[in-house]
Amino acid sequence: MNTWKVIKTASEHKKAVKRAMEIFHAEPNTPEDDELGVLLLLIKDYEDRTVKMPEVDVLEIIKDKMQEQGIKNKDLEPIIGSKSYVSSILSGRRELTLKMATRLKDYFHLPAELFLQAS
Repeated sequence: MNTWKVIKTASEHKKAVKRAMEIFHAEPNTPEDDELGVLLLLIKDYEDRTVKMPEVDVLEIIKDKMQEQGIKNKDLEPIIGSKSYVSSILSGRRELTLKMATRLKDYFHLPAELFLQAS
């Protein structure tokens, strides 16, 4: 078993990922299982520090979910408010409130982080 340390470079990351793949199906409660747990934490830490996720537009996600589920603007009136309010929210003319964001998150089963991005 290798003694792993904080991953600081791309080559160390590549080596750690390769090793994690080699022992991915380790039996529980074995040295390889322990090593895998440490590797996954180190890999996640490195990727959290170095990999930038693309920004997403929450309104586009909501519109996509509406299309996927066959939901019309009028179906969001109980969640957002009047027909004109729904329209102005979906067009971006008005900002989502915290209450609306919470309701939409629950309605569409979206991660809360999606609504926390800076505009």
